[in-house]
Amino acid sequence: MRPALRWPVTVAAVTFVALLAAAGLRSAPSVLMVPLEVHFGWDRATISGTAALGIFLYGLVGPFAAALMQSFGIRKTMIVGLSLMAASTFASQWMTQSWHYLLLWGVFSGVGSGAITMVLGAAVVNRWFATRQGLVMGLFSASAATGALVFLPVLAWLTSSGAWKPVVIVVSLASLALIPLVMFLVPERPQDVGAARFGEMPDAAPPPPRRAPNPALAITVLVQASRSPVFWLLFGTFFVCGLTTNGLVGTHLIAYCGDHGIAPVAAAGLLSTMGLFDLVGTTASGWLTDRYDPRRLLFVYYALRGLSLIALPFIDFSATSLAIFAIFYGLDWIATVPPTVAITNRTFGERDAPIVFGWVMVGHQVGAATAALGAGIVREEWGTYAPAFMIAGAFGVAAALAALMLPGRRASAPVPA
Repeated sequence: MRPALRWPVTVAAVTFVALLAAAGLRSAPSVLMVPLEVHFGWDRATISGTAALGIFLYGLVGPFAAALMQSFGIRKTMIVGLSLMAASTFASQWMTQSWHYLLLWGVFSGVGSGAITMVLGAAVVNRWFATRQGLVMGLFSASAATGALVFLPVLAWLTSSGAWKPVVIVVSLASLALIPLVMFLVPERPQDVGAARFGEMPDAAPPPPRRAPNPALAITVLVQASRSPVFWLLFGTFFVCGLTTNGLVGTHLIAYCGDHGIAPVAAAGLLSTMGLFDLVGTTASGWLTDRYDPRRLLFVYYALRGLSLIALPFIDFSATSLAIFAIFYGLDWIATVPPTVAITNRTFGERDAPIVFGWVMVGHQVGAATAALGAGIVREEWGTYAPAFMIAGAFGVAAALAALMLPGRRASAPVPA
């Protein structure tokens, strides 16, 4: 491999694997839901509440993690996040009360995995790639679905006999194994290893210096960004993105299929199928984002997702129907990320964009937490998940219309500091 490519490709590969592991951690509660309910007698709403808290913190930590990446470094932030993920999930082997699960999986693992989110992908893309940013961000985004593809069938198989401890051991060891990779294969900046950003021209302006440590940096950037209507449109549409993906489908689809007599391993296979097709769909979305108007892409993605969720309760849940849904929905799982990052970069500038995107991700995780908790409550009160899926679908259609109000390829100038 040419020296100019080696380091950007290496850093991108390690980042992809780290994002994959974090996605595996976040998908684990979906296969733990029934085993924990049977083993401890906790109700579905209690278990869903922990999943909702973890999803929320996973997003809330994002902008602060992005600020730490600019002040203290990407590598150090990744190592701290992975260490916290490994320690908290490993310790959960000895939990006996629901608040133990809330603390270890909801709080500590939520905070740890919050350092390994799409804001990490945005920071790496801006620091290591001058061209093909949409394509690389598409690959990073697809890693979240690939995490489900890799982890969910294994985790579901581990719980097939009703056991839950093997799941937490596998997740913790996977997180731990990534720490030395990050330590030795993720230089802080291209200049540290005599490299340049991928596709960077020789006469390009030098990169901005590292920011001085500032605990309030994430808040300062939020205050600046919140003056722009674009920020609130991105925040709102990404709220719906989280509501309709990992909060609802990622957390409850296995249980929803169980209500129709489908075994957990088979239901996890559906999520894995979605992950496989999202790897294609989201990578293609990154390629399209480099070439077409990102707001029009978002309109298509949200509209198709909303309509598919509205249709789901009306299918017969046969193998063929579910396979068609998994393929169709999987192609659109998180295809929204590359165009959202592109609009964020063009509107707020590459320096602040990872932090701004971190706050947009908060909207995503608030939506996901709302769906994770709300769908559990709907199931308890109504005895079916159908209303939750139809409501989420209606939000998807609304987000499609809102996306048309975002700036096109000629975005507004960056918000002044």
